Amino acid sequence: MKLLLDSTRCQGYGLCREHAPQLIELDEWGYASVIAADVPPSCEDAARACADSCPNSALRLEK
Repeated sequence: MKLLLDSTRCQGYGLCREHAPQLIELDEWGYASVIAADVPPSCEDAARACADSCPNSALRLEK
């Protein structure tokens, strides 16, 4: 599974990092970047919660 970010949709809310701090980092303005696109099996639930929490649908999962 891969966690993908559309940076043009990110508005810097930072909600995604609350669910998956091991997969997402935020810059000083709150904009997200994906630390590791390949999601380990142990982090799949966190990645789903991370993508679901984004109010702008900037994150998505691919199998």
